[in-house]
Amino acid sequence: MRPHQDDLDAEIRGHLAISIKERIERGEDPASARLAALKEFGNVTLTRDSMRSVWRHRWFEAADALVRDIRFALRALTRAKGLAATVIVTLALGIGANAAIFSVVRGVLLRPLVNRDEDRLIYIRQGDQGVVDATNMTFSVPEVNDLKSRVTTVSAFGDFSTVDFAMIGLGGEPRMVKAGVVGGSFFEVMGLRPVLGRLLNAQDDGPNAPGAAVLTYRFWTTSLNSDPTVIGKTIRLGPRTATVVGVLEPSVPYPADTEIMANVVTSPHHLGATMVANRTHRMTELFGRLAPGASLETARAELTAVHAAIVREHPEAYSAKANVQLKVARLRDQIAAPARTILLVLLAAAAVVFVIACSNVANLILARSVRREGELAVRAALGAGSGALRRTLLAESLVLCGGGAALGLVLARPLVAIVSRYAARFSVRALEVTIDSSVLWVGAGLAMAAAVLLAYVPRLPSPHAPAGLGLATGGVRITPGTNRRLRIFATTQIAFSFVLLAGAGMLLATLVVLQTANTGYNMRQVLAFDIPTSATGAGLGEAKLLNFYQEATRRLGQLPGVEGVAIASNVPWRDAGIFGPGIHFSVDGYKPADGEENPRARFRTAGPRFFAVVGVPLLAGRDFTDEDRAGSERVAIVSQSVAQRLFPNGEAVNRHMWWIDPYFGKPAPRRIVGVVADVDDESIVRGPAMTIYQPVGQIGMGGRLFVRTSADPYALVPAVTRVVREISADQPVERAATLEDVRAEVVSPERLNAFVFSGFAGIALLIAVVGVAGVLAFSVSARTREFGIRLAVGSAPRHLLVRVLSEGVVIAAIGIAAGAAGGYALARVAARFFATVQMPGAVTVIGAAAVLIGAAIAASLMPAARASRVDVLQALRSE
Repeated sequence: MRPHQDDLDAEIRGHLAISIKERIERGEDPASARLAALKEFGNVTLTRDSMRSVWRHRWFEAADALVRDIRFALRALTRAKGLAATVIVTLALGIGANAAIFSVVRGVLLRPLVNRDEDRLIYIRQGDQGVVDATNMTFSVPEVNDLKSRVTTVSAFGDFSTVDFAMIGLGGEPRMVKAGVVGGSFFEVMGLRPVLGRLLNAQDDGPNAPGAAVLTYRFWTTSLNSDPTVIGKTIRLGPRTATVVGVLEPSVPYPADTEIMANVVTSPHHLGATMVANRTHRMTELFGRLAPGASLETARAELTAVHAAIVREHPEAYSAKANVQLKVARLRDQIAAPARTILLVLLAAAAVVFVIACSNVANLILARSVRREGELAVRAALGAGSGALRRTLLAESLVLCGGGAALGLVLARPLVAIVSRYAARFSVRALEVTIDSSVLWVGAGLAMAAAVLLAYVPRLPSPHAPAGLGLATGGVRITPGTNRRLRIFATTQIAFSFVLLAGAGMLLATLVVLQTANTGYNMRQVLAFDIPTSATGAGLGEAKLLNFYQEATRRLGQLPGVEGVAIASNVPWRDAGIFGPGIHFSVDGYKPADGEENPRARFRTAGPRFFAVVGVPLLAGRDFTDEDRAGSERVAIVSQSVAQRLFPNGEAVNRHMWWIDPYFGKPAPRRIVGVVADVDDESIVRGPAMTIYQPVGQIGMGGRLFVRTSADPYALVPAVTRVVREISADQPVERAATLEDVRAEVVSPERLNAFVFSGFAGIALLIAVVGVAGVLAFSVSARTREFGIRLAVGSAPRHLLVRVLSEGVVIAAIGIAAGAAGGYALARVAARFFATVQMPGAVTVIGAAAVLIGAAIAASLMPAARASRVDVLQALRSE
């Protein structure tokens, strides 16, 4: 590399200074010493120009040599088009996959947020570590107020609650929108700006403020076509109205992918006493902005201490065995957390594919170098040094890897789109990932690394070796070192392929379990709808709402092909977690042991005939009826797990239960009138489920419609929508799907996991098979004379066939053993950092090994058949 101009001048000044110093030390005065030194050194400008010309000559000479080598490499590769194409495509697969996945990893995990001073934003969460499914809880309003009044390291807090509104207005039919109900400080805390209008502020707080809403950028552009006249329009959100005041800039929609954000007055529930005063009614997400000079560590320490004091001061809000802890994280880290594990695993899988690709290409290059050993030996004998020979190999590798990188970058563009859509299921940040310069740099870096590796794989011939020209006769001899390296590369491919195959097999096994699990529901003939009844204007429990439910079920039941209609509060799996981790309750005769908390059960509502419609057996007692209304005896139906756990011999009918949670007010006993089979509407794989159902007629909480039909369920969707709209013109009817399709939707992330990793495993397996076949084919071609002699002395062709096949099996077996050991060690290390890491089962491991052994045998068949058909006379004449 040419030195910089400043470096050259500094070097000249240094030489002059040393000469002047030496003369002064001998007694000369400084002026005389400087003059003598300059005279001795000569013309400084001429010396500088001379040095520049030397450097320029060397630079041009090196560049010219590199250009000559690249031209030579291009000519050489045109005579090996098959090899060049194979190498370029193989490298393109590895480079393209890595470049694409790195782009997504960078966009999701590393790129800063658009929020102002985003490194000062924190996310606060609490969790009861001693209760299953309660490790990630939100806050109640009293808890938020306590934190605001006591914490000094956080300059401001922002609160956010997710609410589904039935929206009317902004054109189109009534529809549900996912909204965020926020306080006036939220946008200022989050450091966000409007692109149109204004955002909510402190003037929008309070019960007397007019309703106001801000549209998210994605909703404004996709649903409203960026309509600039939307500001000032009035919309209805449930029973309340709101004015659209602004459009939010493009930003990460966290903690939920909302379409609008509205002030608190738009949600009647947020103004109620339960929300404002109940310390256990937790539905608020909490964000904060660090105060000037405060660090994340100091804020975490203060928040933890204040929260611990709050827990001590209010024991009634936390169970005796509660282990409630506060978690504080930077907002960017919190947003990326759900996707971190899967993206790092994807990146590791892509890296494995790249290693396999490089190993395969190294095998091809090594085999080519053996065939070219005569050419390289001649060049060495004529005076070419090892540097020149290695530079020739490097130029050839650069051409191949450059071609692979170029093709890989072309493949990276669609791969980025695929991977980002996949990652969006884990982090909303993936939706904003685009192709940028990082893809280019990653591709170039991987290409350079591969080029250097491939240039140093072959062994250079010595000009003094007596066998230097031994290949001129046309034979191919493999030295023990070359043979060892060929087999090492093939074994490496098998080892990494085994790791990917085992991982993909584990995901496929999980997917099969989910898709074949007996859920306990009628999956194909039951159609589920969302009918959010807030659009009717009726309050919970009011007669108008119940009349709507009764009229809808009556008229829908008269449609042709309909066998049953029912109302309930939850669509299985789709509404998982809608009522939290479970609610404390108690029953007749049950007393928890000292230090033990009351049991929890899932709270659900159901209308008459619900269990018959969805296919859940009634085991004892009766179903809900139209007589179970407000004012009648309070009743409940429990699941089999509740009956067996809390009542002797499971005799729960006519016993009583009551909720302990303050949300339900003063505990009111309910008579248990029925017991139904366990169904798990939270998990696809059914397990024991503590569930308590209450009649919709007494609670007024439904919102989900179930229709059982004897014909094609989807053919009923238009008729169901028409009937419901005839009863209530403003009623949304959405998300129609059979329970089977609901399950498929819920399982789709697992299906995507299996698909993506199976793709990686398939590519790796294909490359590994080609590698094993290449090694054995090259081995057979180099041992033609040996096989001819064996046949000449009486060896049967089948013995040679078995011999070559066994070599392929041995390579595969060693690779599988290495992959199993390495994969196990890697999984143990990864388990320390990622709690979700699991070891594949024995069936999966054996299956992956069997696939690789079978693939190795298949790859060995052609070389083995060729070895068994060697012509004896031709083999003996080959030397």
